[in-house]
Amino acid sequence: MYHTFIFLPLYNGLVGIMDIFPWTDVGVAVIIFTIIVKLILFPLSKSSILTQVRMKEIEPEANKIKTEYANDRQTQTLKIMALYKAKGVKPFSGILLLIIQLPILLALISVFYKVIPSINPDFLYNFISMPDITNKIQFLGLIDLTEKSLILALITGVAQFFQLHYSLASQKPAIIAGTSNTKGLMNPDMMASMTKQMKFFLPILAFASVYWIIPAQFPQAASIIAIYWTVSTLFTLGQELYIRKRFVARLIVN
Repeated sequence: MYHTFIFLPLYNGLVGIMDIFPWTDVGVAVIIFTIIVKLILFPLSKSSILTQVRMKEIEPEANKIKTEYANDRQTQTLKIMALYKAKGVKPFSGILLLIIQLPILLALISVFYKVIPSINPDFLYNFISMPDITNKIQFLGLIDLTEKSLILALITGVAQFFQLHYSLASQKPAIIAGTSNTKGLMNPDMMASMTKQMKFFLPILAFASVYWIIPAQFPQAASIIAIYWTVSTLFTLGQELYIRKRFVARLIVN
């Protein structure tokens, strides 16, 4: 089922782009492919971001409930879920997006690994032609996509930093119920410290993933995954800016 419904469509989609746009190298094809995948997932991403906005709006009410029922977790949970329902908040929409994206990401790693250095005709649909990519495995004629790239890894880390910087800056510190000395509220200094650590740790992890971790298992796919990761991250940043600017004002009015 995974091979038929996830891997093959993604594999043929990428190869199809290289066939439709013969002027592209593999790296440019991956950029186009990534944008298409993100556009397909846009409705779910939009729902997830708007849910974050709604939850931020009702945070004072949620905090009041957490403080009032700090010693009664069951009632606290029921009251908060009732608040979510009344305000039209779907707190698990982000989890749904993650559940959908995870198998796609795993399939893409396999797709990228099996596209370089040559396309396997056994994976192609009958209506997909097999383009010759022998001379197209250098990104913009500069970076060999069959090997890991320090430049692409650094760009991936920087892109991840800017995306997190905006995303975390647009959210208030999270609240954790049941913290003993704060009646359900997390210490702001502790939360600020955790946020700062996350803002630097995740970009370092992104860099390490595409420069050391992934190459250890999929050496031929590392640079392509770096391109996908970077474009996906920048698209997510642009998507958040767009959704918050275009839809949030309308959401607040309603």
